[in-house]
Amino acid sequence: MSAKPETAAAEPVIQVRGLVNRFGAQTVHEHLDLDVYRGEILGVVGGSGTGKSVLLRTIVGLRRPSAGQVRVFGEDLLDLPPERRSRIERRFGVLFQGGALFSSQTVAENAATPLIEHAGLDRALAEKLARLKLALAGLPNDSAAKLPAELSGGMVKRAALARALALDPDILFLDEPTAGLDPIGAAAFDQLILTLRDALGLTVFLVTHDLDTLYTICDRVAVLSQKKVLVTDTLDVVAATDDAWVQEYFHGPRGRAAQSAADARPRS
Repeated sequence: MSAKPETAAAEPVIQVRGLVNRFGAQTVHEHLDLDVYRGEILGVVGGSGTGKSVLLRTIVGLRRPSAGQVRVFGEDLLDLPPERRSRIERRFGVLFQGGALFSSQTVAENAATPLIEHAGLDRALAEKLARLKLALAGLPNDSAAKLPAELSGGMVKRAALARALALDPDILFLDEPTAGLDPIGAAAFDQLILTLRDALGLTVFLVTHDLDTLYTICDRVAVLSQKKVLVTDTLDVVAATDDAWVQEYFHGPRGRAAQSAADARPRS
């Protein structure tokens, strides 16, 4: 597990207060509160239908909540004028489920798109910088000219990560980044995220169901349950929470295996 920042002294870069998300008559979040601290990797978990991806999309501004406040870098995104809000949102990098790459663009063109659309660079310079981001994400040089359909699942994830890193974000949002990857590919992706966090000083908001990811790289874990954040703390504290879903998730066979694997790893 990575080194946990001292949250008592750390600066919250994301503050969610009283968040409500409704879809018609269905309420997904009711008075949800959450803090994310600078430099940490926060893992967000919860059962099906608890709104993990909805929470991520709300924070990054893709969904307007029914009520509540989202403050990022100390500013209430919902109350900002469009231009100011856009400048803050450029400090976000987002990796969506499945990668969400543009199928008709090459890998380099995908990674260059934010640089062209948001930074105003010409295509030649944008694609040159995009190749640097692809290398940062661990992709070989020959991947730049390939279409997404020509990539393996792991390479799609890395290409999407390169696009998320294009504008040198301060906060990286990852939605199920290891879903569909084999254990070796998932472990390599986890280590890449940890390396990038340490090298670039990123804050990482990570939606996942992957127990190995939680035990390998997350500083804290937030559990969504009962339409709110049930608990946010270190894994040891979260796993000891008196809640049926938490106990089944962390202390079932897969949870025990992930914890045993984490215990067996050499400490840095």
